Amino acid sequence: MISYADYLRLLPKTELHCHFASTMSAELFIELAAKHSVELPTTDPDTLFDFADLVDFLVAFRFAHDVLRDPEDFERVAYDGVASAVADGNLRYREYYVNPQYFADRGLSYAEVIDPIIAGLARAEKDFGVGFRIVVAINRRADAASAVDLVREMIAHPRPEVVGLGQDDLTPENTEDPGRFVAAYALAREHGFLLTAHVGETDHATPDAVRVAIDDLGCDRLDHGYRIVDDPAIVALARERGIGFAATPLSTTICSGWTIDESHRIRRMIDAGLAVNVSTDDAMFFRTDIGREYTEGLRLMGVTPDEAKQIALNGIDAAFCDEVQKERLRAEFRGAFRALDAVLDTATA
Repeated sequence: MISYADYLRLLPKTELHCHFASTMSAELFIELAAKHSVELPTTDPDTLFDFADLVDFLVAFRFAHDVLRDPEDFERVAYDGVASAVADGNLRYREYYVNPQYFADRGLSYAEVIDPIIAGLARAEKDFGVGFRIVVAINRRADAASAVDLVREMIAHPRPEVVGLGQDDLTPENTEDPGRFVAAYALAREHGFLLTAHVGETDHATPDAVRVAIDDLGCDRLDHGYRIVDDPAIVALARERGIGFAATPLSTTICSGWTIDESHRIRRMIDAGLAVNVSTDDAMFFRTDIGREYTEGLRLMGVTPDEAKQIALNGIDAAFCDEVQKERLRAEFRGAFRALDAVLDTATA
């Protein structure tokens, strides 16, 4: 028999909220910084990622992109990140947020960023069976016109693996303001891309940002969205539309200072009948992995085995891959569920 913690770690998982630059290990980050003569505040991995809040973290997040410069850097990060996630938490499918605008400032074109990432992820899929897709993310510190230009790059350089548009970081005013990019979203939708957005993440955000993302941007799923529980009408809207929410429990302890327990906003979203799935957000920076998000995050919120399995399946439903791949994943997951249920020591759950 196995403990509930081992059961949660071994559950097959998707990850839909994962920033590519954050999938490298701290050791690889330090190695690449040395390779490219990028000065870090410290080379001690135990203190390198100490942040006061979301704004403080985002400074380091932008800085981290500076260590990715050569095609082999991108490809290595892509491959190694998958290998680690399989070992840490039985990852079976993942979607990556990639911010080409960060790299454009460093002289890299859209294709020079995207293509080696795809190469590394394709090699990992062949070796480990982990499917993937890419969501291009608008840097909200840039203006609305540059976001439209980014979508035009996506259209001009089509890649079957690039399936969606999102937005992350914060505006220069340190707000979310998702409606600022409505023109870019309309253009992306016109050309067949699926849509998501980081909204309602912290105490400084508003539940109305969730409504804007659903109604004005037409998002197919949302990242975070925790402030939705402050407005029952928006909860009802999201439930009616079947909007999936890519939640990241461990990040909320750092970016918002929230305690993970049975009153956590993610727990309240689950209880409200919202289609919550779970991801790491920025694994390297938050010292987490997809296994820990389940074994620690879900357990502290009092999630039951049946709820955990549904959260895993919600990740398939909200994924931006095609229905054929979704059906294959569902069958794979249900087979694994039966095997794990048979050996779970229910007393530990």
